[in-house]
Amino acid sequence: MKRKIVMIAFILLGMGMTASAQFGKKINLGKALQAGKDVVAAVTLSDADIANMSKEYMAWMDTHNPLTKPDTEYGKRLERLTGHIKEVDGLKLNFGVYEVIDVNAFACGDGSVRICAGLMDVMTDEEVMAVVGHEIGHVVHTDSKDAMKNAYLRSAVKNAAGAANEKVAKLTDSELGAMAEALAGAQFSQKQENEADDYGVEFCVKNGIDPYAMANALSKLAELAKDAPKASYAQRMFSSHPDTQKRIERTKAKADSYAKK
Repeated sequence: MKRKIVMIAFILLGMGMTASAQFGKKINLGKALQAGKDVVAAVTLSDADIANMSKEYMAWMDTHNPLTKPDTEYGKRLERLTGHIKEVDGLKLNFGVYEVIDVNAFACGDGSVRICAGLMDVMTDEEVMAVVGHEIGHVVHTDSKDAMKNAYLRSAVKNAAGAANEKVAKLTDSELGAMAEALAGAQFSQKQENEADDYGVEFCVKNGIDPYAMANALSKLAELAKDAPKASYAQRMFSSHPDTQKRIERTKAKADSYAKK
């Protein structure tokens, strides 16, 4: 049975990465330093620091969310869709499905791509792959890396959590929870979303998938948000992204350019 996690987000409509029900617990950080020093440490994070954070974060996410097994319906579908995709632009990829009801997906800077079962339930194979392409686009364009850095910055400012001697130490469970909370509240810019949409269309073309799948996925997510209760998280999120229709039209136009070739 798929489990529910606290925050239901629609990544393609502009939200950042989500985490598990750990959001509800009190954060108690142990490596507290002066907030000013924490900010400096966050700003000067190296690519290696962020890469290590990404690995730690994904290990935390995979521990706190139920990963489907390869012999399940979701596992077999995932292998059929993504089994031939080993790397993109030199980045080695690994895929997984969280057995949760959220209509969501995200990719992390370490090459991890996670899809929620709820998204697979409502989307066709081609739409799922368009979403995967979109999320990989965020990684290729370093959006995910920047989001990770900013999440560390926000959690450091909020909790005065830093690294002694200006070196980033291994994150504790509580600190990873704070990072997840910060990432869940992150939003990509319209420019970043447009670029990821374009990458999603191109990803579809390169993999022999209908180029209109990106627009179809966006349209489906917009409809889901539109039909959600007014007080729901989905409805509030959708109302804050009025340019979604423009993104749908952009991706259709881009797909048209490929269809005419």
